[in-house]
Amino acid sequence: METLELVNSDAHATLRMRPSGLGGSPFVRVVHNEFAQAAAACPLLLSKHAETGAFYVGALMGFKEGENLIDCPDGRPAFQPMEADRDGFFAIGENIALDRAHSRFANGASDLLFDSEGRPTSSLKVVQTALGRLMAGSAGTELFIAELVAHGLIEPIDIKLNFDDGERLHLEGLYTVSLDALGDLEDAAALKLFRAGHLQCAHIMVASLHHISLMARRRNERLAMSA
Repeated sequence: METLELVNSDAHATLRMRPSGLGGSPFVRVVHNEFAQAAAACPLLLSKHAETGAFYVGALMGFKEGENLIDCPDGRPAFQPMEADRDGFFAIGENIALDRAHSRFANGASDLLFDSEGRPTSSLKVVQTALGRLMAGSAGTELFIAELVAHGLIEPIDIKLNFDDGERLHLEGLYTVSLDALGDLEDAAALKLFRAGHLQCAHIMVASLHHISLMARRRNERLAMSA
């Protein structure tokens, strides 16, 4: 369990953090104001919180822990989740807290949180922006998911992949939006979802699924290069 400390320039004047990254998990929570950018780079799917069983939306960045398979045409990932930017930091009311035991603050970290005048550095400002946007997008995302559930628009999806080195992967516990259920919506319900922007988000999620095959091909290309 995290031991959180409120961020301030006195207590954390010399504390350093590692640059934001994707961490170990290949499935990273996103909020609805990230959907368009995320869907241009990777699949958007739903999963369930282990503790509560509630749905959340995540971006699938790879097929295994520590794996990043999204396109990086200029050396930078085409999509960086806000969850990655805020890694190790948490919102507590209107304040920002950090978990000093988090790996982001381990030995070798390079980026200071505050400058010599006690002002947030550009690195900390990225964290502040990410937390603010996550908080701003959370309520709308929860409402979107609630509408999907209420209209029976969520269905499970099993992703089974075979790779050139003989490895077979089966990704379970994932869900997507059902195109059949979307097509069966009554006009009034469809109009309501459209007016709220939920229908657009649903179609963005469905369209993003084509990245699964692109990521599998990218993984095979990497396997061939390392052989």
